[in-house]
Amino acid sequence: MSKLLKFIVNSDLKIIVGLLLGVLTGLWDNPVLNQAVSVVSEIFLNLLKLVSTPLIFLSIVSTVSGMKDSGAFKNIGKRLIKYTLLTTYIAALVALLLYLIVDPSDSLAAKNWTQLPAEFEKGYLSHLVELFPSNIITPFSEHQVIGVLFLAVVFSLASLALPNEQRTVLHELFSSLYALIIKVTSWIIYLIPLAIWSFIALLVKEMQGGESYKPLVWYLLTIVGANLIQGLIILPLMAKMKGVSPIELAKNMMPALLLAFFSKSSSATLPLTMRCAVERAKLPKKLTDLAFPLCTAINMNGCAAFILITVLFVSMSHGMHYSWLEMGVWTVIATIAAVGNAGVPMGCYFLATAFLAAMNVPLNFLAVIFPFYAIIDMLETMLNVWSDSCVVAVVEKETRQVFEEENTAVAASPIP
Repeated sequence: MSKLLKFIVNSDLKIIVGLLLGVLTGLWDNPVLNQAVSVVSEIFLNLLKLVSTPLIFLSIVSTVSGMKDSGAFKNIGKRLIKYTLLTTYIAALVALLLYLIVDPSDSLAAKNWTQLPAEFEKGYLSHLVELFPSNIITPFSEHQVIGVLFLAVVFSLASLALPNEQRTVLHELFSSLYALIIKVTSWIIYLIPLAIWSFIALLVKEMQGGESYKPLVWYLLTIVGANLIQGLIILPLMAKMKGVSPIELAKNMMPALLLAFFSKSSSATLPLTMRCAVERAKLPKKLTDLAFPLCTAINMNGCAAFILITVLFVSMSHGMHYSWLEMGVWTVIATIAAVGNAGVPMGCYFLATAFLAAMNVPLNFLAVIFPFYAIIDMLETMLNVWSDSCVVAVVEKETRQVFEEENTAVAASPIP
């Protein structure tokens, strides 16, 4: 635990240094440094696009292919999946409603960032066609995220229909490839201080040019507000309706919630989360051993909200418009994308980048968002762990009789 905290502190210090150097570079306005920050920012955005689509595909397929047969999920498993998908979708729906109320992109400053590229103006029917790719390579090479999602769902469902031996082999293959992508992603994350330097320098230069950043403030408030509504109202209300005290649960899970906030990684927090659930919240170990790893993989409330708001904000700021039906579809897309999302820092940022790149939306505005993502990621990760805790506590309440009957049977069985 001390090594993790030391890494977090060192990373935050590097980010602060990068931020300060970025401010100084932007104020200095040196031609050589200006060219350097432009090159560095472009390289970093290219690296984001490089790993984003494989990350979506492998995260979903490796998660689903690792599931056992339907019997393993009878009773407890079905409830876990139901509540994790439900809370993630509600998070996306709350984000959409709050986005429509605040409407952060509804200003001349936002709409005048840049002109929409010609290739973006193709109709939605063409995007529908891309849902059914003619080969496996095209969706990845052309960043067709909808096609990648389609392939991930098809491969996942097909893997569940295979015999156990073949499914095990596929799960090991996809899990290994997923670990490979995660390793590459971790190397990219090491470049964050350098990316912060370049993005902040560009931000300071544009602010000196008279650009208004009021839309950005409203965007950030929308994301924070969506997370707070989900964490402080929706999830406690669900727990209360099922007979679980949200206040007591929050007290018991507080060490894990704090670590999630500062580490920005639900995966790294998982051991402490399970320990708090068993030792402090008194949840059955047999349940937590199954529930929390699954929830960590597919229960991403904060990620769904971030993807939805970011995609709508950046695309609409570049002139894109959506119908009510299209916005509703995006809640489903954001939910699917969040399922299986890597529980590592910046996972949601990679996914949002992939969607915007797939629609040929300029990614420059993501560079403006990036310096603030560290704070957003902290809040989102804490929300994800809190959602996991609520879901597991609710499922334990509903299946308590199953564990009591099992314990009674064990106690009554003769000792061999």
